[in-house]
Amino acid sequence: MLLDAVEVSVVLVALPTIAADLGLTLWSVQWLMSGFALGFAAMLLLGPVLSGRWGLRRVYLAAMLVFALASLVGGLGDSTELLIASRVVKGACAALTAPAGLALIGTTFPSGPAQRRAVSVYSLFGAAGFTAGLLFSGALVAADWRWTFLLPAPVALVLLVWGLKVIPGSARQASLRPVAAVLRNGPLARATLGASALNGSYIGLLLLVTFRAGDGWGWEPWQIALALLPASVPLALSVPYAGLVIRRFGTARLIASGALCALAGQLYALLSPEPHTYAAGLLPALILVEAAFVLSFAALNLQATQSVEPALRSTAVPVYQTGVQIGSVLMLPLVAGLATVTDGYRAPLLATALAAALGVGTAAGGLRGR
Repeated sequence: MLLDAVEVSVVLVALPTIAADLGLTLWSVQWLMSGFALGFAAMLLLGPVLSGRWGLRRVYLAAMLVFALASLVGGLGDSTELLIASRVVKGACAALTAPAGLALIGTTFPSGPAQRRAVSVYSLFGAAGFTAGLLFSGALVAADWRWTFLLPAPVALVLLVWGLKVIPGSARQASLRPVAAVLRNGPLARATLGASALNGSYIGLLLLVTFRAGDGWGWEPWQIALALLPASVPLALSVPYAGLVIRRFGTARLIASGALCALAGQLYALLSPEPHTYAAGLLPALILVEAAFVLSFAALNLQATQSVEPALRSTAVPVYQTGVQIGSVLMLPLVAGLATVTDGYRAPLLATALAAALGVGTAAGGLRGR
């Protein structure tokens, strides 16, 4: 989870520099982001099948090795196609390792305080990874944007060695049960759709902010990284307390509150007069969408695991995480395409606002179904 989150944020800040260096448009360069999400989403449901057939240890080690090699190929390559292909491969490798953690929590820890704490720790790794990626990217891009592709390679090798020592050779992930059996579960379906809307609208907004700062204002990568910290640091700081908050308010209320904050942030960015400024136009929007993650990120993860019986969690978690990635797969090309063919950012911001509104509608269904 940590490495996957780093992969998203470390490349995000580098996009304007990569586009300028390679002569790419926003539409072209966004595939470095959506390609990772596409590979992730495409492979998620196959991961449990492979782990059940070949063993969790073999699949994990192979995925980490290929991930490291793809990082080297992407960092040393000189063509746009090779860069995008390396990102798709890395996304697919990440999909083979990510769901096992959340599924393991659902089957190992009984529902209650222990499971809430475990989900909080799992969520913390994702939040910390995203923040770390932003901080690293500012320094790496200043040296050479290729380092943002190369950095994950040694990290993946360290995790590979860790897997050799920790994961038993007999470990196997439960086989994938019929997807239809879990899609009929209302709370899981709502968590999946809600997380997809939240993630898609969030990453779409961050893409627009990154290019507004890089292309529109001429900011350096380290300045862009610092500008995005309000959209990541609060979550990393608050996740350790998520279990207590969930116990007090319940997942449905927190998810609904988060969806409303996300919509408020997107509407603020949409309705702010152009040209946008950072302090008055974009910073409040970033704070609001980050508040959405603070309120609902761990709650969505917990609802996805505890809403189904343990026997189905090996299927439920990949379905949930596929939905999360589909939000990025759909929104990034849509936002980039609208920004390319229209003047200003009104049209793409309207798209992110509509995605956030979908999240509100989904959360409202959860409140009625409590």
